[in-house]
Amino acid sequence: MTLILALDFGGTKLAAGLVNIGSRKWLRYERRLSPVGADASTDLGIMRSLIYSLLEDAKPAAIGVSFGGPVDASTGTVRLSHHVAGWENIPLKELLEDEFGVSVGVDNDANIAALGEHRFGAGQGYDSLFYITVSTGVGGGWILNGQPWRGAGGMAGEIGHIVVDPAGPVCLCGKRGCVERLASGPYMARNVREILENEPQRRGELRDGKVLRDLVGDDLRLLTGQLVAEAAAAGDELAREVLHKAAWALGVGIGNVANLMNPQRFVLGGGVMKAGEDFWRVVRQVSRETALPEVDFEIVPAVLGDDAPLWGGVAIALIANPQFVNE
Repeated sequence: MTLILALDFGGTKLAAGLVNIGSRKWLRYERRLSPVGADASTDLGIMRSLIYSLLEDAKPAAIGVSFGGPVDASTGTVRLSHHVAGWENIPLKELLEDEFGVSVGVDNDANIAALGEHRFGAGQGYDSLFYITVSTGVGGGWILNGQPWRGAGGMAGEIGHIVVDPAGPVCLCGKRGCVERLASGPYMARNVREILENEPQRRGELRDGKVLRDLVGDDLRLLTGQLVAEAAAAGDELAREVLHKAAWALGVGIGNVANLMNPQRFVLGGGVMKAGEDFWRVVRQVSRETALPEVDFEIVPAVLGDDAPLWGGVAIALIANPQFVNE
């Protein structure tokens, strides 16, 4: 057997999978939550224990790594993590190659998920696609001419920070009206919470957020993007209004990207998968209205789910080792 080891360093979870080349099923697989207050050393220790638990006495032929933060893919150096302290300028590729003696590929989670969907998921058979993840943030990864495209400095794909409403609310990045500020889960929850807290006079039988309040027992701090989507599906007008604005922002972003780069397919993953059919309808409609009539593209859901970073890890290991492809 020729084994590929795939690793996923997420913001709140760590996962590892071992697969035999040519198989679409994990030989072994483990996932663990990163403890509260963890730092890079903690996460590396947990991942090391997962790796040795999976490998038993075997040795992988290559390792592919997804990391939830900016990565210099050319050197495999992690620039930082937005969620876990201590990851600044960590040479993750070098650390793993020194310990396991095989080639290692490392990239950020959006680029890796794009690779996974291209090789094993919704992008199979397509030469160009743009993968978008909509969850805690909004990020993207490119496949162009069948290959990953990261841009001159590795920052290609930041659809979350395309400005779609210059007069909109301020994003964490400092700009107003970014796609991420309007469409990500935490920001959707924040938008609903601010309306309910600051505009109690805007009440009607459906628009008062009753379903939302019931879902969190009137504790608005517990609101999440997923709960906003659930409330919208249950008929809460306030939730539907915020979700519609999120879908509109994402649709405008996609339509502009379609005009600029003309990929064949947009693949959407992350928490957006649970947003409901109305969300998808608005995204498709607005993106189509934003793009030129002559620009042809599809918007489809990702199919790999939470395993997209791991299958992307397998893909990046195969790209770095083309001799394995025909095995």
